[in-house]
Amino acid sequence: WEKAAVSMTFLLPFFSAEVCGALNVTVSPGPVVDYLEGDNATLYCHVSQKRRRDSLLAVRWLFALPGSQETLMIKMTKLRVVQYYGNYSRSANRRRLRLLEERRGALYRLSVLTLRPADQGHYICKVQEISRHRNKWTAWSNGSSATEMRGIKVSYEKIFQY
Repeated sequence: WEKAAVSMTFLLPFFSAEVCGALNVTVSPGPVVDYLEGDNATLYCHVSQKRRRDSLLAVRWLFALPGSQETLMIKMTKLRVVQYYGNYSRSANRRRLRLLEERRGALYRLSVLTLRPADQGHYICKVQEISRHRNKWTAWSNGSSATEMRGIKVSYEKIFQY
């Protein structure tokens, strides 16, 4: 029994460091950014401090109006496949969103094209670190960060140019 207790005491710090840590995720620009209607917005999700070298990342961007529930917009899976969700899966909305991996496992770029007033709100990047463990996918750590996009108003300069 004493040997088992010593073994568990030795393994516990290693196990908890491996599973319990959070990814460091930041979104830029932020925390608040202003755009004009018709502009294109580019948001970056920076990821650091992965727990395992061989792990992959699943990156999700969500949208929320102030005080409302988050809605999944777009996701890049562990195999770098981009999927669209909800209203964002409709072809008109899908053409307005782009999610690209800029630096493998470190930087993800979300582009929202031709902004509309309805695009004002919070954009949240959630990242999950996963890898194969005993023939199944296991989550090792998570992280999230957000920015608020606001000020998307009609540009009177653009109106008077026509």
